[in-house]
Amino acid sequence: MTPIIEHLVAIVPAAGIGSRMGADIPKQYLMLEHQPIIAHTLDVLLQHPRIAQVIVALSPDDTFFESLPQAHHPKLKVVQGGKERADSVLAGLSHVGQRSWALVHDAARPCLHPSDIDKLISAVEQQADSAPQGAILAMPVRDTMKRSNNEGNIDTTICRNNLWHALTPQLFPATSLKANLSNALAQGVNITDEASAMEWAGAAPQLVVGRADNIKVTHPDDLRLAALFLNSRDSLTAFNHKQ
Repeated sequence: MTPIIEHLVAIVPAAGIGSRMGADIPKQYLMLEHQPIIAHTLDVLLQHPRIAQVIVALSPDDTFFESLPQAHHPKLKVVQGGKERADSVLAGLSHVGQRSWALVHDAARPCLHPSDIDKLISAVEQQADSAPQGAILAMPVRDTMKRSNNEGNIDTTICRNNLWHALTPQLFPATSLKANLSNALAQGVNITDEASAMEWAGAAPQLVVGRADNIKVTHPDDLRLAALFLNSRDSLTAFNHKQ
């Protein structure tokens, strides 16, 4: 049987500045171990055998990306991103074929494991051929959830049953994602991730449990945690090679 996903393109929106990090450079270029955050992210995507191309959407003012070794990889293409995440994803989708699938991943999630990409692809390819809904990596909420009032005090406790943290990658048919993102933005819909555009159009993407170490580097403490995860993974790999 021919797999549903015959041509897979990864899109990395990387035109933001990550102001919450309080750094002088965009957060994706902060050093994490021996190379910038985005370099770790791209290494995983570029090395995955199912991914045919990686498209990175950059700010027109970006002066950092060209110096990365990954910038010259034959599978990589650079496009000009936009002000918002959805604009950058759309810029990438404009270079993707109609029959392709788009795997959208945050530039600041450097700890993505190849096995999570495999799980996401497998979940989609097990969906009905006639109407694949796409899928996203996610983690079930573990902690008690509180909603605050405008003064920063607890307003109510929210039941965590059936609540998930949305992660990336998120995987959808490129044509559907492009149309739904464009239409939602034209109607002023608040699009926070690719799945929200698909949901707005009536799709019900599948939730695929991802690894807990697939964190997004948003605050300074996240950088230290990401380094811990990467070092732990490298140590385990080295140990296994010695066996």
